[in-house]
Amino acid sequence: MGNEWIIGVLADLREFSKTNGLPMLAAKLEDAAKVASAELSETLGDATVSSQGYAETGSLFTRSRQGTNT
Repeated sequence: MGNEWIIGVLADLREFSKTNGLPMLAAKLEDAAKVASAELSETLGDATVSSQGYAETGSLFTRSRQGTNT
């Protein structure tokens, strides 16, 4: 799993911010999750890390290689 756990932490913080009336913080945390995803994808080579859907699905991240989710 490496450093991908940070995606889940950022998603939790974003959800907390939304729930507690902190929309600007929530937006910045969403931006931070996108940056983290991009940088983690670079370190994983051709794999991609997605911050999409964490709060809705409860999954930390989705890593896919050539279209196959693992």
